[in-house]
Amino acid sequence: MKDVNSGVDSVAQIISGRFGELLVRKKSGESLELGELLVAESEDSYTIFQVYDLKYGSQIPQESLELMSGMNLEGYGESLEFMEPELRNYILASLKSVVTISKGVAKTPKKLPAFFSRLRQIKKEDLDFLSKPEKPLFLGNVRSGTRILPIDVYLDGEGVFTHHVLIPATTGRGKSNLVKTIAWSVLDKDYCSLLILDPHDEYYGRCANALKDHPNASGKLVYYTPNSPPPGAVTLKINIESLKPQHFDGAIMFSEPQKEALYAYYNQYSKEWIEKLILKEPVPVNFRDETLDVVIRRLLYNLDLKVNEEDEITCTGIFDTQAGKTTIDDILHSLESSKTVIIDTSTLHGSQEILVGSIVAAKAFETYRHYRQTGGLKEKPVISVILEEAPRVIGKEALKVGPNIFSRIAREGRKFKIGLTAITQLPSLIPKEILANMNTKIILGIEMAQERQSVIECASQDLSTDDRNIASLDKGEALVTSNFTKFAMPIYIPLFEEYIKDKMKKPGVQRDFSGLN
Repeated sequence: MKDVNSGVDSVAQIISGRFGELLVRKKSGESLELGELLVAESEDSYTIFQVYDLKYGSQIPQESLELMSGMNLEGYGESLEFMEPELRNYILASLKSVVTISKGVAKTPKKLPAFFSRLRQIKKEDLDFLSKPEKPLFLGNVRSGTRILPIDVYLDGEGVFTHHVLIPATTGRGKSNLVKTIAWSVLDKDYCSLLILDPHDEYYGRCANALKDHPNASGKLVYYTPNSPPPGAVTLKINIESLKPQHFDGAIMFSEPQKEALYAYYNQYSKEWIEKLILKEPVPVNFRDETLDVVIRRLLYNLDLKVNEEDEITCTGIFDTQAGKTTIDDILHSLESSKTVIIDTSTLHGSQEILVGSIVAAKAFETYRHYRQTGGLKEKPVISVILEEAPRVIGKEALKVGPNIFSRIAREGRKFKIGLTAITQLPSLIPKEILANMNTKIILGIEMAQERQSVIECASQDLSTDDRNIASLDKGEALVTSNFTKFAMPIYIPLFEEYIKDKMKKPGVQRDFSGLN
């Protein structure tokens, strides 16, 4: 261990402050950045600090600085320095301690470093305490400011997915790139399966390299689409007999009398309830014609159904009266087999997309709850439902009409190994109790202060000083706060197209990169 006052490799020195708010002076000629990781050593341990603020310092009074600047700007001299500039003018940085390592064990910092301790840039060996878990989830590389360290960041994938993930970011900061990277990294793992509701048809990769190009895609990836399925894909058709009244929660708004009508027909006719309702077959409870007419109209519109003069129901979309009877069971079987299932919802309108997700998620929740009761859950992979624009189903406005399967998963899913991966630009629209249940947050750049604050308040680690840091995150840069990290980890997420190049260079794997930018 080096002498803390030796100055070897030092870039700054502690001059004042208090626990969590240390002030250091930068060494002349060195550079410090927001989010940079620095190390202070002691005799038996070392502590890693992170820069969260930067400002100028000077021994020259402000009035004199203003006078010198004015004279220089007005051409009264090229140099008006008093004494050596590197001694009189300098940069001050505010730091917080993030983790202390003693004998290879990472601990939460509990004390201040020695006064006047010198700090150096972090090195690869300083992070040797980071280990690859048994069930790894790759996120990226450790980042110190803008410097990328050759250290892969892995979290306990089963724990992360079970306890829910939030990915908040402003548009263009790399949310889709992150999801692709995560999905690629677990496609060959058996501990988890992903259900991806894909509103932009970007994760499978019809016209560019994506998950279909993974070496294990043939046995581990299933792609459902209503739009001219490519070879190996499955046409998305769902039989209306698979639908239950609760599936419409969060997808289609019904009044209480209208909901009562749905359940009355379901209780009376079971799997045939939608057909019988559309045809106004009798039920024990009398409903007003106006109520039934609204329900029927909304069902016909959202399910793309039509009724001809002979009272025959015809189908024009993904919902069908004949085809798709095994679709939901097939999807669930794939998820139970540790496969990633992508459902292309790019041509569906919003309520249809939510309805499809609701049907599959409800079936998975019901099945896994049964496994828990019968003792078979331990052997099953964790299922993570990936939701784009998550406030549509777990937002404050969406939940005003009542809970749905997604909000139930957010609150209870961890008991049954089912989690949400919620992606959003506006985390403030999600209730705080749900945000708090999302124990891993992969925070990319967020420009709006209100949105940053909503994430900071519900983070697994103390991010109270990270507002500027989060606002300054560039594309591909992120801050990971999780119950499964030793500290809030700054990472760099590789560009997906670059990340997969080397991994695709294997015999029999497509190597055409013509679709890359």
